[in-house]
Amino acid sequence: MLRTVTEGTASVTGSDFFSLLVRHLALALSVSHAFVAECRDGRRARSLAYWNGDRFGENFEFDIAGTPCQNVLQGETCLYSENLQRLFPDDKGLVDLGVESYLGVPLFDSSRRVIGHLAVLDTKSMPEDSQAITVLKIFAARAGAELERQHTAEALQRSYEEIAALKARLEAENVYLQEEIRTEHNFVEIVGNSPALLAVLRKVEQIAPTDATVLILGETGTGKELIARAIHDRSPRKERPLVKVNCSAISAGLVESELFGHVKGAFTGAIDRRVGRFELADGGTIFLDEIGELPLETQVKLLRVLQEQEFEPVGSSRTVRVNVRIIAATNRDLEQAVQAGRFRSDLFYRLNVFPLLMPPLRERRSDIPSLAAFFLERFSRKFGKTVEGVSQATMRRLSEYAWPGNIRELQNIVERGVVLSQGSLLTLDPNLLPTETSDSQVTRSGPQETTAGAASRSHPGAGTSPSNGASLEEVEREHILSVLKQTAGIVEGPRGAARILNLHPNTLRSRMKKLGIPTKRHEIS
Repeated sequence: MLRTVTEGTASVTGSDFFSLLVRHLALALSVSHAFVAECRDGRRARSLAYWNGDRFGENFEFDIAGTPCQNVLQGETCLYSENLQRLFPDDKGLVDLGVESYLGVPLFDSSRRVIGHLAVLDTKSMPEDSQAITVLKIFAARAGAELERQHTAEALQRSYEEIAALKARLEAENVYLQEEIRTEHNFVEIVGNSPALLAVLRKVEQIAPTDATVLILGETGTGKELIARAIHDRSPRKERPLVKVNCSAISAGLVESELFGHVKGAFTGAIDRRVGRFELADGGTIFLDEIGELPLETQVKLLRVLQEQEFEPVGSSRTVRVNVRIIAATNRDLEQAVQAGRFRSDLFYRLNVFPLLMPPLRERRSDIPSLAAFFLERFSRKFGKTVEGVSQATMRRLSEYAWPGNIRELQNIVERGVVLSQGSLLTLDPNLLPTETSDSQVTRSGPQETTAGAASRSHPGAGTSPSNGASLEEVEREHILSVLKQTAGIVEGPRGAARILNLHPNTLRSRMKKLGIPTKRHEIS
């Protein structure tokens, strides 16, 4: 009996071991049924292998209360030699099998904790046989060791998966932080003390300690990202990352993958798992810049994250839960986009919990000398020059200019002036900045104006002026063509059109495609 079972199970492990064990035990003990089961909670058992007379049966689960197995799973060896159905009338499975006798022994792990049981049943009475009980106990010990090994292997596999996921996340965080380090921010401190700026900062102090969603509105170049960083740095989440996503700089087909990640094989080119920006920001803050550029289908998923704090990566059915604060920013009129059907109304209302309007630079002129001095010191150090101040005539022109490109435009002007400066005072060439620009010359559509529209006014006199009867698209097209002629068709780089227009190169290419402007240098006449 012992040799038969031993030889039948000696060379296998795992599920094969349990299957061969119950089969050879049933044959060696001349019983009709045999099964081995695990029980992790002391209330419900799950079979690992089941021999049903002359074949393997389907595995099953059952509640142990009211069954012959109940005492076995308390650590006892139980033999019911006859009248099994009468002894356990609530166990309907015994009636279905037509069995009359039962012998069960517990499975122990290395710490003598019951983790399952091994049982044989028969359709006839089963007289007490000490040798049969001994054999069953021997193989119950072997089955307990194998089951514990399986549990250990499963736990180890889960640990490997958790470590791999953590490693992937840390690698992704590292890549993201390296990108942030390489990114040149518009400025690293909030500079100025104008009433308009101080009003915004007071609101920042109010909202920062909470987890409320913030929507930052303002024209391009007003410092919306800097305010988002100030909110994060003053919040309880400051020890976790602030993850930035420029929604306008990501192609429509990759937005979902960028935000929510994807699994390996989710689409062509997905050769490995990618951790999305929301997962990177778990416990911290995510800053969605240019939120108005998100495709409608992605807006649906974003709404779910706002409401439920959960999402599924692209190509996965696994739900990922996160704890993320959302700060969004836009220079567009989202209410108008909602009316036009380009932005979901429910998402707008969820984002617009605490709107924060950034004042344009023309409304905080008293800050211009401080900002100019700040940028002057920064770029003098960067380029190794000793430019110590700004000439009176230049400061007058800086203060009188309407700054349609706001602080970003001022930064670019000061940077260019430092590069061209020959002395200790910054003196701007008259052609670099108009000497007189009244506020009325700036279209005051505020945060609702388009990016390209604001950029097209950031360099007055850069090209020829179209006729007054031209449409907005014609004006924009003529202005972009004029700048492209200046750059010999170069779109990106320090001398590219995108730099002059204060646009991301991908945004400019998108506008060129929409306006029918060729992108190859030799095609631009």
